Amino acid sequence: MDQDMRLDYLIDYLWNEDLNTQEKMLEYKMDTVEEKRTLFRGLCNVRRPEPVTEQFTQVQDAFLTQWNNERKLTSLNDLEAVQPQLYVWQGDITSLAVDVIVNAANSEFIGCTRANHNCIDNIIHTRAGVGLRLACDAIIKSQGRKEPMGRAKITKAYNLPADHVIHTVGPFIDQRGVSPLKEQLLASSYRSCLALADEYEQETIAFCCISTGEFNFPNQHAAEIAIQTVKAYLDDTQSTLNVIFNVFKDEDLHIYRRRLLCNNMKHHGKQY
Repeated sequence: MDQDMRLDYLIDYLWNEDLNTQEKMLEYKMDTVEEKRTLFRGLCNVRRPEPVTEQFTQVQDAFLTQWNNERKLTSLNDLEAVQPQLYVWQGDITSLAVDVIVNAANSEFIGCTRANHNCIDNIIHTRAGVGLRLACDAIIKSQGRKEPMGRAKITKAYNLPADHVIHTVGPFIDQRGVSPLKEQLLASSYRSCLALADEYEQETIAFCCISTGEFNFPNQHAAEIAIQTVKAYLDDTQSTLNVIFNVFKDEDLHIYRRRLLCNNMKHHGKQY
């Protein structure tokens, strides 16, 4: 079965699972490979965490492995440290071939359920496959409640080039703005992820910009908390973790580079 046949099989399987799903996805076309991939992604996004057949899993895993590997993958060896153990990289976090990538999850914890929504939670679950949603659903059912802010859980990365995904729910910023509690919760998300990575003896962790974007935390403020929290953790614990600050937007790239380079200059007694 080639890649086109796999994609057609996956779409047919997901399409025929549920009539309600068909109604949601009627606007999507299937004239090109790109349109089929968009439909496939949307079908995966709106699907509830229900078991799939062994054949579906085999076809999906073969499709996603090839689809993920068609891109340029980036490992730690491709990057240059900005400070000891600290790296900044701009790109799609799902193309990082590292030990751990961090997912900015929501409290439902089963991945974004909006078809083709352009958030990191959506992209990670799409590229990993339905196994990731089932694993996250099992965590929620086991603990018997939604995932609280500031904590972290670890799963396999399934079909992603990374080995594991650490999921954390950061604080949401509403019209009342950033409060000291929200600052503490964001810092707690970073610390919890780092501690969990160390507990599982991982060597490299890549952080997305937790709570920015959909959760409205101001980018610069979030970056300051992220950098301060990570550096304090590494210093306090003497952890050997390599930490990648993964950014997607140019704005965040400039913020992280400026903050880390500025801190590096001050550390060496220079002004930036």
